[in-house]
Amino acid sequence: MSSPRKFFVIGNWKMNVDKNRINGIVKMMNKAALDPNTEAVVGCPSCYLSHAREHLSPSIGVAAQNCYKVARGNFSGEISPEMIKDCGCDWVILGHPERRTIFSEPDSFIAEKVAHAQEAGMKIIACLCETTEDRKEGRTKEVLFKQLQSLAGAIRDWSRVVLAFEALWASNTGVFATNQQVQEALALVRDWLRNNVSEKVADTTRLLYAGSVNSGNCREMAALKDLDGFLVGSAALKPDIVDIINARRGRVSEILASLRIEDQQG
Repeated sequence: MSSPRKFFVIGNWKMNVDKNRINGIVKMMNKAALDPNTEAVVGCPSCYLSHAREHLSPSIGVAAQNCYKVARGNFSGEISPEMIKDCGCDWVILGHPERRTIFSEPDSFIAEKVAHAQEAGMKIIACLCETTEDRKEGRTKEVLFKQLQSLAGAIRDWSRVVLAFEALWASNTGVFATNQQVQEALALVRDWLRNNVSEKVADTTRLLYAGSVNSGNCREMAALKDLDGFLVGSAALKPDIVDIINARRGRVSEILASLRIEDQQG
């Protein structure tokens, strides 16, 4: 039975773009033959949200990379969900591993931001992560369940949430997580949702992998049982992003071709 979950790819530009580079990426993505069965989104620095939204195809979503937990106030340097929506964007990334580690954002603070973003009508890519130490000490399950427990208390509408798992030990380190390691982590997340939220939420919530993904490994990884897409970093700045968005299309074409061959042989 085919998955009811639409494949989802978000390319996170982080702090690596200016208008000129955005224009080049936008031109490439707008001209590419992107799989219509994949929901494609880009994660854009807040100062360029309006620019990206204005020039990207309407079929490609635009996400902010962070937001604050209230609508307005004396919080210099912050951006609210309401401001993001005013730029024409309706997605936001929250709890990214770089926010958790570099900026020391705890689970409780991330949950507060998720709760307000939902109240403001945003769609959310909520991130989960494990560090090198977590992996070495066998704490993957414990860490993921703790992060999920905090997020679940803040989420009222799971249909507007995508969960992304990142193995920090396999992100820009030269080390790649195996397909088995990715599937095991995503299965833990889906099982937790089934046991602690509901069967429906477990079956319908999209789970992304956010480690090192490129045009060379995306198609094989896209076949994993519990994987519904990717949160892409450096590859989002390259033509690789087109191959990653189209990772499932190649797989479907191969399956159909195989079936035709079997029919002819039969």
